[in-house]
Amino acid sequence: MKIVAIVGSIRKESFNRKLAEHVKNRYQDKFELEILDLKPLPFYNQDLENEPNEAVDSFKAKVKAADAVLWLTPEYNGTVPGVLVNAIDWMSRVDKVLVGKPSWIMGASMGQLGTVKAQLHLRDILFAMGVSSPLLPGNEVYVGAAHEKFDAEGKLIHEPTVQFLDTVVANFLTWMNRYYQ
Repeated sequence: MKIVAIVGSIRKESFNRKLAEHVKNRYQDKFELEILDLKPLPFYNQDLENEPNEAVDSFKAKVKAADAVLWLTPEYNGTVPGVLVNAIDWMSRVDKVLVGKPSWIMGASMGQLGTVKAQLHLRDILFAMGVSSPLLPGNEVYVGAAHEKFDAEGKLIHEPTVQFLDTVVANFLTWMNRYYQ
């Protein structure tokens, strides 16, 4: 199974990027995970949507070819970051590569509630007209106090979180095999 991870933070030491790396490494025997880079994407512009640049074409092609999308979002001002919305804008127009694409969401932040508000907003966006990405139900991953759960090298060291992720990944694989394979 091929999954793309879309990390809504372009920060060098992003906890969400570290979480994506953990998923990629820990479950490499279960699926292939490619972490996509949002930095090369220009601001969405409807004037350019029918003739996007190579970065947009490549990004959309990778999402289209994937079996599923793993979203990892931080929470900025109580919602999803602009770079993540920008990527969704590109993917939801013209060839609409997200329509019908199974998704699951995770998020990490230094706050105690993780990324609860951002994930709720992201779910609304993904269910919006024209995007319609089915989401793994009932397996929310909110990694709060992330600065205490990763070590200096970026490794997830909080064993209860690791065990919970094992459960969520197993649930995701069951869901995918049941409904999308």
